[in-house]
Amino acid sequence: MCASSSCSAPSGHPDLSIVVPCYNEEESLPILAGALADVCREMRSRWPGLEAELVLVDDGSSDGTATEMRALAARGDLPYRVRYLLLSRNFGKEGALLAGLEAARGQAVCTMDADMQDPPSLLPRMYEDLMTGEWDSVATRRATREGEPPVRSWFARLFYRLINRLSDADVVDGARDFRLMSRPFVDAVLSLSERNRFTKGIYGWVGFRTKWVPYGNVERAAGETKWGFWGLARYAISGIVAFSTAPLAIASVLGLIFCLLALAAAAVVVARAALFGDPVAGWPSLMAVVLLVGGAQLLCLGVIGQYLARTYVEAKRRPVYLVREEGEGPGPAGE
Repeated sequence: MCASSSCSAPSGHPDLSIVVPCYNEEESLPILAGALADVCREMRSRWPGLEAELVLVDDGSSDGTATEMRALAARGDLPYRVRYLLLSRNFGKEGALLAGLEAARGQAVCTMDADMQDPPSLLPRMYEDLMTGEWDSVATRRATREGEPPVRSWFARLFYRLINRLSDADVVDGARDFRLMSRPFVDAVLSLSERNRFTKGIYGWVGFRTKWVPYGNVERAAGETKWGFWGLARYAISGIVAFSTAPLAIASVLGLIFCLLALAAAAVVVARAALFGDPVAGWPSLMAVVLLVGGAQLLCLGVIGQYLARTYVEAKRRPVYLVREEGEGPGPAGE
């Protein structure tokens, strides 16, 4: 899916790849790099010879994120190799995440955010669980939503209930993008080639054995969140449409219900005219019914349009992302 001429075939297979999509994370990256350095040193003491790489994906940032990535790649004092991809523009988090997963060479692949809301200190425990062979992925979820606005929390819980009831994708309430996956799990995720991606749903759809690790809500280390209410709402609609055709069935049922209501209303109008004469007196109620039925029709057309629009995008088969620059630093310190 990478349409850049600079993309090359993977060479070497580290034990662990850490994929971090970034959008305007200039302030957070140095903090994350330092925390991951401490974690990787701890892991190398527990698993001697462990090789790790950090794959940073700049999703068209407008600040100094790209410059910070180049600086990290040039450093020689980190216990992991730094690789970076600069996308040609902002393709959204799903595009950046896919770019990182396709670039990752590790036998185990971890995805996480750059803002430190995904605690790197959990990584050794997750890696230990994955290495037992009992699990194909170790995923995290927020046990609480402390610090989050109540309205946003309510809508988030509603979304998880809806998508699990309407689709066959198992999406756990509070699931984060902080997840450690085996290579077969990653290959299964990458085998789904759709352009309209909802990765949390894809994780649930491919199945495999997943262990969940709960943790408390963590505030950002620096910067501001890029997810507003309407951005999350669009993301939720995209997820439901991507993994369920139930809205189409609901639209059909609504159409049938309103057809029956229209027939009943017509029967009432005819009976009233026959019994009481002038039907013009019912004009307000008639207009109310017309507006109600018209609104239902527009709602159903809107639902159908959402699916049609996604079919149109899939049919064009445009790449999910484009890379304008790719770089790689020296090996981990001490090699």
